[in-house]
Amino acid sequence: MLSRQFLLISLLLAGLGSILFSAKAIVVKLSYQYGVDSATVLALRMISSLPFFWIAVYWHSRQQSLQKLSRKDLVTLIFLGFVGYYLSSYLDFLGLQYISVGLERIILYLNPTIVLLIALIFLKKKIMAKQWIAMALAYAGVILVFSHDIRWDGSHVLWGGTLVFLSAIAYAVYLIFAGEIVKRVGSIRLVAYASGSSTVFSVIQALILNPDALLSQPIQVYQLSLFNGAFCTFVPMLLVMISVNRVGPGLTAQAGMVGPIATVFLGWYFLGESMTMIQLVGMGVVLTGVAILATSKPGNQQPRPELAEAE
Repeated sequence: MLSRQFLLISLLLAGLGSILFSAKAIVVKLSYQYGVDSATVLALRMISSLPFFWIAVYWHSRQQSLQKLSRKDLVTLIFLGFVGYYLSSYLDFLGLQYISVGLERIILYLNPTIVLLIALIFLKKKIMAKQWIAMALAYAGVILVFSHDIRWDGSHVLWGGTLVFLSAIAYAVYLIFAGEIVKRVGSIRLVAYASGSSTVFSVIQALILNPDALLSQPIQVYQLSLFNGAFCTFVPMLLVMISVNRVGPGLTAQAGMVGPIATVFLGWYFLGESMTMIQLVGMGVVLTGVAILATSKPGNQQPRPELAEAE
C-alpha cells in the first residue's frame, strides 16, 4: 500500500515532467521570434540535449553491467532515432510555425489512439468497445478546438495541424518499435542512442539547408536551445522515469494529462495566444478520452510513458 505522501510526490514528479515536456513548444515559438528556421532549431535542441543523455548512460553503466548491443539493435536504434526524434520532431517544429502551442499539444495527445489504430490495421490486434469510445471522444475534442482555430487563421491552421498530426503518426511508429527493443537495451540507452542518431540527421539537414545558421544565431537562440535540451527534454524524461518506477505507468500517464492544460496557459502567458472556453472544453474532451485509454486493461494500454513523452 503506497503512503499518501509517497503517492503525492510521485504524481507531482509526473505532472512536472509533463509540463516541462509541453513547454518545449513555448521555447520553439520563442526561438522563431529571432528569425531562426525549423531545421536549425531542431539541430540546436538535439545538440544541447545529447550530452545529458550520454552522461546518464555513463552513470547507469557504472551502477550495473549493460548487455552489449548487437548489430541488429544498433540498426534498429538508428531507425528509431530517425523516425521518432528527427522526422517526428521536425514535422512538429514545422507545424508550430502555423498553429498555437495549445492545439499542437492536443493533436500530439492523440498519440495513444494512433498507436491503437496502427496495431489494429497492421498487427491485427483487437480494440475494445471502451477504447473505441475513448478514441471517439479524443478526436471529437480535437475537431472542436481545430474548428475554433481554423476560423481565425484558415488554411494556415489546416496545414500546421496536418504537419503536427503527421508528427504524431511518426512518433506512434517509433513507440511501437521501441516497445519491442526497450526490454533488451533499457529506456535510458534507447533514448540516448536514438537521440544520437537524430542529432546526426538533424545537423546534416541544417547544414544542407542553411550551412551558416548553426553558428550565426543570436545568443538568445542558443540560450533557448540549451534550456530546451536540458529542461524540456532531459529533465522531464528523468522525472517521468522516476514516477514510472515509483507508481507505475498507469498513474504516471494520468498525472501527465496536466501537460496540455498547462500548455494553453503557458502559451497565453508567454506568447499572448488566445484562451477561450471552446478551447478549454475541447481539451477537456480530449483528456477524458485519453483518461479512458489510460484505465484500459494492461494488455491494451498505450506504450510506457517514459517513451511516450520523449518527443
